[in-house]
Amino acid sequence: MKLRCERDVLVESLGIAGRAVSKSLPALSGIKAKLEGNNLTLTGSDRDLTISVTVVVSGEQDGEAVIPARLAADIVKAVKPGAVSFAAEDEALKITAGRSEFSIRLLSSDEYPNTDRWEGESVSLSSESLTLALKQVVLAASSDDSRPILTGVHLAAEDDGLRLVATDSYRLSMRDVAGVSFLKDDQSVLIPSRALAELNRVLNQGDKADLQLGDKQAAFEVGNVRLITRLIEGDFPNYRGLIPDEHPNTLTVNRADFLEALRRVKLLAQESTPIRIEMSASKTELVAVTQDVGTAREAVEGTYEGSDLTVAFNPQYLLEGVEVTPGEEITLSTIDQLKPALVRSDELEGYLYLLMPVRVS
Repeated sequence: MKLRCERDVLVESLGIAGRAVSKSLPALSGIKAKLEGNNLTLTGSDRDLTISVTVVVSGEQDGEAVIPARLAADIVKAVKPGAVSFAAEDEALKITAGRSEFSIRLLSSDEYPNTDRWEGESVSLSSESLTLALKQVVLAASSDDSRPILTGVHLAAEDDGLRLVATDSYRLSMRDVAGVSFLKDDQSVLIPSRALAELNRVLNQGDKADLQLGDKQAAFEVGNVRLITRLIEGDFPNYRGLIPDEHPNTLTVNRADFLEALRRVKLLAQESTPIRIEMSASKTELVAVTQDVGTAREAVEGTYEGSDLTVAFNPQYLLEGVEVTPGEEITLSTIDQLKPALVRSDELEGYLYLLMPVRVS
């Protein structure tokens, strides 16, 4: 395998593919480079997630090799801007750029997973609408691998569109995307949140994402990037029963002002200290009290309808929910200090963020 390519193109492509390489399995710590004519495909995979990037280069000799992902990326970043040459011969990759020359050992390709494409029907999704939906939902998925079902995002048909739901049991995010219909009424899939987070990073590569569903895998193609992920097996929790039908207490605030106040008060919410929201018809205040550190209190303007109530939340979870809720004004709807609360915006009817309160003395 021999080729020449601009440094910046290689830096970007190695960075994208490298996000899927394994950090724990040496055999999968490399990127598979495959040259066919002037098309170079760089692929990283840890078997659960595979990311491939195809770029146009000046090809001299077709071939393929598995190169050390991190070392190759660091070398290419370090050389001066301009053309970079790759030449894989025997068990080494020779990297040449200007006066710099490196030779690094190749990795074995025997244990590298099969990354061939599969044929099947695909559906196109708008990158713009998918970007916002993923940003709003993926954050609520769990990162605890001991509960794999909760590490995924549930996709199901809903009315005339697609519903995305994620929960870590402390919060839940749900977003409906109208006009997207590729699942049957009784069909749903559970896609790892990590894969969708990586997909969101590359959605700027094209104005649409083509999705293919297999029996155990899903593939997304955006521009010159292809992402393949395994599907999570199992049944997603019955989230509908978690969403209260009525909330007697509603706080309506300016989103930007509330967000700024929340960030300031959060400075004193250390060591998992919750932020309390004290609500009444006369005033609303955000309060954080950390023992042996200090107290923060700030009044926020808004309209409150309901009984006097103090409810406490995990500050980071509350902050993240407010950040991804669009609109000039948002509402915080509550029942009491222990039952789930909802963050919503009138500007986006198909979105809600549910948050469990924190019990405080």
